[in-house]
Amino acid sequence: MYLGTWSKIVARHFVMTADGGSRGNPGPAGYGAVLHEGNVVIAELYDYIGIATNNVAEYSGLVAGLTAIHQLDPNATIEVRMDSKLVVEQMSGRWQIKHDGMKILAQEARSAHTPSLVKYIWIPREENAHADRLANRALDEKSGKSSQQINFLTERLRMDEVPTMIYFIRHGETILTPDRKFSGSGEPNPPLTVTGLAQAGLVAEEIFKLKPEILIASPLKRTTQTAEVISERLGLPIIFDEAWYECDFGLWDGMSIDEVAHTYPIEYKAWLASSAYAPPEGESYDALGWRVDEAIDKLVAKYPGKRVVVVTHNGVAKQAVRLATGGAPDSIFHIDVSPCSISTISIWPSDGLRALRSANEQGHLR
Repeated sequence: MYLGTWSKIVARHFVMTADGGSRGNPGPAGYGAVLHEGNVVIAELYDYIGIATNNVAEYSGLVAGLTAIHQLDPNATIEVRMDSKLVVEQMSGRWQIKHDGMKILAQEARSAHTPSLVKYIWIPREENAHADRLANRALDEKSGKSSQQINFLTERLRMDEVPTMIYFIRHGETILTPDRKFSGSGEPNPPLTVTGLAQAGLVAEEIFKLKPEILIASPLKRTTQTAEVISERLGLPIIFDEAWYECDFGLWDGMSIDEVAHTYPIEYKAWLASSAYAPPEGESYDALGWRVDEAIDKLVAKYPGKRVVVVTHNGVAKQAVRLATGGAPDSIFHIDVSPCSISTISIWPSDGLRALRSANEQGHLR
């Protein structure tokens, strides 16, 4: 089982989404669960459970998530969100549990965490895409096949479906860019340079040709300035969303790479060695990836089949590219995204398949 690294928990309330699936019903089965603290994804869990039904797989995801949260805080309150009406109604006490296997799992769920501290809510399937994708990842890794190879029937459906197109644009050059200084979600929140504003104008002309319908931006100063130039050219309002913030580099924000390497030599080496390592008082690249993963799911659920521009940051755009290609978490260190470049991803709403169409396009800047 893979259990993502999470940061130290302070709050005592969690939101969990969980799902499970079987290819055959019964057939090879797996589950996925996503744990949230506030607006932050703190862990992803998924595992292959052998031959089972869809319902057993869904219950298995529930048990895994409750068990993990209980280990973090046995007194926490939990809001469980699932698209399985059966599990939600049975665990809420409104429906009887007749299947012997599910009776055992339901009892495991009640034993995993105090039932009075757990609330169950049904959600539509499209709002549970993150957990569903983890369940499929468990099955894909067990079989050694990609989801495209296994789900050949959905490929035929995709031929007639209009995908959501997301154009990720990194903001223009800032006053920190030339000196290679860390620029995360906190201070100093730098503005664009004259060069950065010129880059924004060039990318606005390029993106205009693609006729986007939605314009979203991170609310930080550099992304806001870039988005304002694009907005004026497209005639679209800007929708600000903090989900697209840059990675939080904590105490390193505003420092150059050389300064960090000198002041925090041990921490800097650890950060370079693993995407799971978070800078002091900051956010790991793994945590950023979970945040971006969920933000993409929510965007596709809200704008299926639309052409959407997201004005964001270096780390976010690199994570989007990594996620689209199924790269390992550490592969983010091998992806480059330049100021005002464009990276394009297609996502099919029916099954969430992501396809990378381009990365770090810069022809419009030359």
